[in-house]
Amino acid sequence: MKKLINPHIAELKPYNPGKPIQELERELGIAGAIKLASNENPLGPSPKALAAIKEALGEIHRYPDGNGLYLKQALATKLGVKPENIILGNGSDELIEIICRTFLNPGEHVVSADCTFVEYELVAKSFGAKMVTAPLKDFTYDLEAMLARMDDKTKLVFIANPNNPTGTIVDRVAFDRFMKDLPPQVLVVMDEAYYEYMLREDFPDSLGYMQQGRNIIVLRTFSKIYGLAALRIGYGIAKAETIDYMNRVWLPFNVNSLAQTAAQAALGDAEHLLRSQETARLGRQYLYSQFEELDINYVPSAANFILLDTKCDGQKIYQAMLKDGVIVRPMQVYGLPDYIRITIGTEGENRRLIESLKQAMGNGVVRS
Repeated sequence: MKKLINPHIAELKPYNPGKPIQELERELGIAGAIKLASNENPLGPSPKALAAIKEALGEIHRYPDGNGLYLKQALATKLGVKPENIILGNGSDELIEIICRTFLNPGEHVVSADCTFVEYELVAKSFGAKMVTAPLKDFTYDLEAMLARMDDKTKLVFIANPNNPTGTIVDRVAFDRFMKDLPPQVLVVMDEAYYEYMLREDFPDSLGYMQQGRNIIVLRTFSKIYGLAALRIGYGIAKAETIDYMNRVWLPFNVNSLAQTAAQAALGDAEHLLRSQETARLGRQYLYSQFEELDINYVPSAANFILLDTKCDGQKIYQAMLKDGVIVRPMQVYGLPDYIRITIGTEGENRRLIESLKQAMGNGVVRS
């Protein structure tokens, strides 16, 4: 079998999405577990999205609109672009794969950061590209260091903004400087999955660069603040020529009808969006105050999750909290063995998280 496998695939380690809550409860003999590990919206989707899904159920025997006409029109109106500037994907993950399939050749280089979304490396290597990374600086993308690592083989650069798992952002000044010095043959992929949580005025105008005709693709998603993670729908924004080439390799009917319908309805629910932003803002403030009281170092976040330094084995903290029915994410895979990442939940979930964290860190599980 090994001789049949593409050598670029054989060396990869598969992504581990974790077990369903129900299975963990069964294995541990617990009930009422809360999941604060995957940066989901604790309020769930917009009621308007749920109503739209129910109304559309009677048509699921039909293939979806392969072009996503109405959703693209709605997005174009909201973003101030044209429908031909938009591509839909089965989550941002599929769009990352489409980008690599469209633009990467074996042996070319992809530049990103050491500690960022693991999918960039997995997909780039699967196409035979070399992944070149730069260390973070103060838990933030070091764009100058990334520029220094580019050469004539560099084709793509991935920037998660805000970054997952650190929650930090590249600000407008740093990004403008980066774009000014960027080699002309390099395509920038700006992954803004948590864009709607990011309310800072110094956030880069990535769409502005697209409208200038620069080589940039902006990725956003309905999985996070819009609460549609199970339906798997994301979108990319780029100049029409870029989208045209990407459209040549995507699979027909890649985004299902219910996802398109729900996403369009969610876009029209400004109240739910504001409520979700406020839930994250208040939860962030409460958790910061608790971490400071407990003398736990954290990375200030612009997203709906927070990276914590447990000053011990993060895997042990994760396991101890798991027994309490509180699911967080250990960070060994990111090269941060002492850290865990927690999603900001509802008020009740946040309080339960703190109590579980106190117990885990106070039981010899072990602050050094």
